[in-house]
Amino acid sequence: MAEPEFTATGVQIGKRLRSLTRAGQVRISDGRLELLTSYGSEIDSAPVQAVRASKPWFAHDDQASADVNGTRYLLTLGEHDPAPGKPGPPSARRFIEAVDKAAGRTG
Repeated sequence: MAEPEFTATGVQIGKRLRSLTRAGQVRISDGRLELLTSYGSEIDSAPVQAVRASKPWFAHDDQASADVNGTRYLLTLGEHDPAPGKPGPPSARRFIEAVDKAAGRTG
Protein backbone atom coordinates (compact mmCIF):
# COMPACT_ATOMS: atom_id res chain seq x y z
CA MET A 1 0.00 0.00 0.00
CA ALA A 2 1.30 3.46 -0.90
CA GLU A 3 1.91 6.21 1.62
CA PRO A 4 -1.30 8.23 2.25
CA GLU A 5 -1.46 11.53 0.38
CA PHE A 6 -3.28 13.12 3.33
CA THR A 7 -3.98 11.92 6.83
CA ALA A 8 -5.54 13.61 9.85
CA THR A 9 -6.25 12.17 13.28
CA GLY A 10 -8.24 13.62 16.14
CA VAL A 11 -10.94 14.80 13.74
CA GLN A 12 -14.51 15.25 14.93
CA ILE A 13 -16.82 13.79 12.27
CA GLY A 14 -20.52 14.55 12.32
CA LYS A 15 -23.57 14.01 10.17
CA ARG A 16 -26.24 16.70 10.45
CA LEU A 17 -26.56 17.40 14.18
CA ARG A 18 -25.20 14.01 15.23
CA SER A 19 -21.56 13.41 16.17
CA LEU A 20 -20.25 10.12 14.79
CA THR A 21 -16.82 10.31 16.41
CA ARG A 22 -14.83 12.90 18.32
CA ALA A 23 -11.38 11.54 17.50
CA GLY A 24 -11.76 10.11 14.02
CA GLN A 25 -9.40 9.85 11.11
CA VAL A 26 -9.52 11.22 7.58
CA ARG A 27 -7.26 9.62 5.00
CA ILE A 28 -6.70 10.06 1.28
CA SER A 29 -4.80 7.14 -0.18
CA ASP A 30 -4.74 5.36 -3.55
CA GLY A 31 -7.38 7.71 -4.96
CA ARG A 32 -9.91 7.14 -2.13
CA LEU A 33 -11.09 9.28 0.73
CA GLU A 34 -11.80 7.34 3.92
CA LEU A 35 -13.58 8.58 7.04
CA LEU A 36 -12.71 6.33 10.00
CA THR A 37 -13.63 6.10 13.67
CA SER A 38 -10.96 6.40 16.34
CA TYR A 39 -10.78 2.58 16.31
CA GLY A 40 -10.17 2.47 12.56
CA SER A 41 -13.65 1.26 11.56
CA GLU A 42 -14.89 2.77 8.32
CA ILE A 43 -17.66 5.34 8.51
CA ASP A 44 -17.69 6.00 4.77
CA SER A 45 -15.36 6.05 1.77
CA ALA A 46 -15.47 6.93 -1.90
CA PRO A 47 -13.20 7.61 -4.86
CA VAL A 48 -11.78 11.08 -4.35
CA GLN A 49 -13.13 12.25 -7.73
CA ALA A 50 -16.67 11.69 -6.38
CA VAL A 51 -16.04 13.66 -3.17
CA ARG A 52 -16.82 17.34 -2.84
CA ALA A 53 -15.01 19.17 -0.05
CA SER A 54 -15.80 22.75 0.84
CA LYS A 55 -15.84 25.34 3.58
CA PRO A 56 -19.43 25.98 4.71
CA TRP A 57 -20.13 29.70 5.02
CA PHE A 58 -21.75 29.21 8.43
CA ALA A 59 -18.98 27.08 9.95
CA HIS A 60 -16.03 27.91 12.18
CA ASP A 61 -12.58 28.28 10.62
CA ASP A 62 -11.61 24.78 11.75
CA GLN A 63 -14.53 23.07 9.95
CA ALA A 64 -14.95 21.67 6.46
CA SER A 65 -17.75 19.70 4.85
CA ALA A 66 -17.30 16.63 2.69
CA ASP A 67 -20.03 15.15 0.49
CA VAL A 68 -19.32 11.42 0.32
CA ASN A 69 -21.75 9.05 -1.42
CA GLY A 70 -24.56 11.59 -1.16
CA THR A 71 -24.05 12.19 2.57
CA ARG A 72 -22.70 15.47 3.90
CA TYR A 73 -20.26 15.16 6.78
CA LEU A 74 -19.04 18.05 8.91
CA LEU A 75 -15.36 17.65 9.80
CA THR A 76 -13.77 19.62 12.61
CA LEU A 77 -10.05 19.66 11.93
CA GLY A 78 -7.68 22.38 13.08
CA GLU A 79 -7.93 26.11 12.63
CA HIS A 80 -4.23 26.26 11.79
CA ASP A 81 -1.69 23.63 10.77
CA PRO A 82 0.29 22.38 13.78
CA ALA A 83 3.89 23.51 14.18
CA PRO A 84 6.44 21.21 12.54
CA GLY A 85 7.01 18.17 14.73
CA LYS A 86 3.96 18.89 16.88
CA PRO A 87 0.91 16.58 16.97
CA GLY A 88 -2.52 17.75 15.91
CA PRO A 89 -4.86 17.76 12.95
CA PRO A 90 -4.04 19.81 9.86
CA SER A 91 -6.19 22.79 8.98
CA ALA A 92 -9.54 22.51 7.24
CA ARG A 93 -8.09 24.52 4.34
CA ARG A 94 -5.33 21.94 3.85
CA PHE A 95 -7.93 19.12 3.78
CA ILE A 96 -9.92 20.87 1.03
CA GLU A 97 -6.73 21.48 -0.98
CA ALA A 98 -5.71 17.81 -0.59
CA VAL A 99 -9.08 16.57 -1.90
CA ASP A 100 -8.90 18.91 -4.89
CA LYS A 101 -5.31 17.93 -5.65
CA ALA A 102 -5.99 14.19 -5.38
CA ALA A 103 -9.02 14.54 -7.66
CA GLY A 104 -7.00 16.48 -10.21
CA ARG A 105 -9.03 19.66 -9.76
CA THR A 106 -7.34 23.03 -9.67
CA GLY A 107 -8.66 25.75 -7.47
